Amino acid sequence: MKHDSDVLIAGGGLNGPALALALADAGLTVTVIDAQPARARGAEGFDGRAYALAIASQKLLAALGLWRDLAAEAQPMMEVKASDGRPGEGASPLFLHFDSRELDQSPVGYMLEDRFLSRALAEAMAAHPRVSLIAETSVTAQQAGAGGVTVTLSDGRSLTGRVLVGADGRRSGTAERAGIGREGWGYGQTALVAAIAHELPHNGIAQQFFMPGGPLAILPLTGNRSSIVWSEPDASARTIAALSDEDFLAVLRPRFGDFLGRIELAGPRFSYPLNLTLAKAYVAPRIALIGDAAHGVHPIAGQGLNLGLRDVAALAEILVDATRRGEDIGAIDVLERYQGWRRFDSTSLALGMDTVNKLFSNDNPVLRPLRDLGMGVVQALGPLRRGFMRQAAGLAGAQPRLLTGRAL
Repeated sequence: MKHDSDVLIAGGGLNGPALALALADAGLTVTVIDAQPARARGAEGFDGRAYALAIASQKLLAALGLWRDLAAEAQPMMEVKASDGRPGEGASPLFLHFDSRELDQSPVGYMLEDRFLSRALAEAMAAHPRVSLIAETSVTAQQAGAGGVTVTLSDGRSLTGRVLVGADGRRSGTAERAGIGREGWGYGQTALVAAIAHELPHNGIAQQFFMPGGPLAILPLTGNRSSIVWSEPDASARTIAALSDEDFLAVLRPRFGDFLGRIELAGPRFSYPLNLTLAKAYVAPRIALIGDAAHGVHPIAGQGLNLGLRDVAALAEILVDATRRGEDIGAIDVLERYQGWRRFDSTSLALGMDTVNKLFSNDNPVLRPLRDLGMGVVQALGPLRRGFMRQAAGLAGAQPRLLTGRAL
């Protein structure tokens, strides 16, 4: 079979372009098929969306040649503080404190706005001779065979490749057409997302308050700004989302506290329902899933994008090494190496975040003192605490080369 590209990628959000660049840098040809319009490369205004990047994710971006320009727009996170709390009462005296000075590298991670990361990926794809982007087009059908995979596009065209990667989100059409089922459940929670300007400096400290209705993350951005991810029960979230900006802030302030002084909105507000969704397999003949197509998780620890970039690093390494050995990169035994590398890690982390959310998203008088005591114990045990830090930073376990900053 003659192939239009070595690898076809359905989905042009963040993980798809990152994978395309990793593969293309190693000599493979890639076509990214994105249902959204091509990303503008101008200086778009801040829309409130931002990501917490683990150190391993930052190293991947550096290996792709993107971090040099992104570094000036990123806010280092030097510390993370996590505690129980109630609106208007402040944090529990028993809390977790992760300090970057306890790692053998600093900082703990970085906050980066979507507008900078998306633009960097779009510009890099446009400049790369081995990457093609087909925008405002979706995959409507796919057929895997012995010699490759053929996809039909919404504009009527057909493309062939050696392997098709689904980077098309929690409702992945790639997975559905491959017969890969999903399992999961809703949380009955909705995330309210916004950027906040505040009077006092955050000093690079990320805060996680576990409220009875759901967690509130306050994540430092450049300047005196922070990104919030505020989880509330669905009905309460709908009411809060419908409020005016000033009324929204009035509800937020008792939860946010006054440790950063006066607060105001610094961008638009978003909301989205929270659920857990896990693909029952990450691969099928000539098919592989990455990112939310493989595992959609609770945002409680800000690990969604980091999990996706771990997928990118592992799959890119598997495909590139197989190519160099002369193997068929779409063969199921090759793709199962990727599944074996990533599925246990991502499922364990997803279920761990699920457990933490269920444990803390309540005001149970029995559970509350026990969980506060548990945080106090972890805080007191340095090796255990540092183990959690290394896991969150993406530094634990067998690391793909890209996550250590090395090119493929």
